[in-house]
Amino acid sequence: VLAELMESFRPVFVDSVSNSFYAVPEEAIGVGSAFEGWSPREWDGVYRVLVMLNPPPGHAFCLELNSAGQLAARTFSVRVELVCTCKREQLGEKLLCFLHHSRKELQRKHQHSLLKTLCTSSYLDMEKTSHWFYQLVRSSWLHVPQSYSWHLVFQPCSWSCQLQLSKGKKSLMVEMLFGVRQEGSDIFVVSQPAEAQKGGSSTFVSSQPTKANFLPSTAWPEMYAVAEAKFFWHI
Repeated sequence: VLAELMESFRPVFVDSVSNSFYAVPEEAIGVGSAFEGWSPREWDGVYRVLVMLNPPPGHAFCLELNSAGQLAARTFSVRVELVCTCKREQLGEKLLCFLHHSRKELQRKHQHSLLKTLCTSSYLDMEKTSHWFYQLVRSSWLHVPQSYSWHLVFQPCSWSCQLQLSKGKKSLMVEMLFGVRQEGSDIFVVSQPAEAQKGGSSTFVSSQPTKANFLPSTAWPEMYAVAEAKFFWHI
């Protein structure tokens, strides 16, 4: 059910951001024991999927490792850089370059860079991105076929999109995480406090915030769940 739902969401997401400069959601990946075919003794009953975010045209994501602390999982900052798109404009694409066009011209075309919408001091902000992603899922729900047969209730969360699907006696708890891939690998930095991961692995604990969470919203913890799942399948 969840796989079909995410497959339905994807084209709606892409269409929604096609004329904007928000991040571009890609195919969702199931993470955690529910998708690996096993369950820990105290599984919390939440199905989690990871939605990879790609930068929009004219932008690039650059991961910067934060200084080592006392946390089990490493954290990264996702710096957003502007890149030249003049060649694409010369090829006929209706795309202004954030580096080489005037601010007035960009404002006239209503083109707002990712830096002005989802970032704090040039770094991708987890809470701002979560709020945007929540609004994206909310506005997309009525455009997917599952909305005719399932009832959807959103759960408040500051770093992911949590929702409950119900139909008759059936009920599913879903958490949609989003993240950025480390180049050339199956390791991601994800929208989840480092305290919510045990050693950065695919084992998760409660999604509720903890008092120990003093990390800024620009600190994205590293997650190895996708790489672990591929390893299990290989074995």
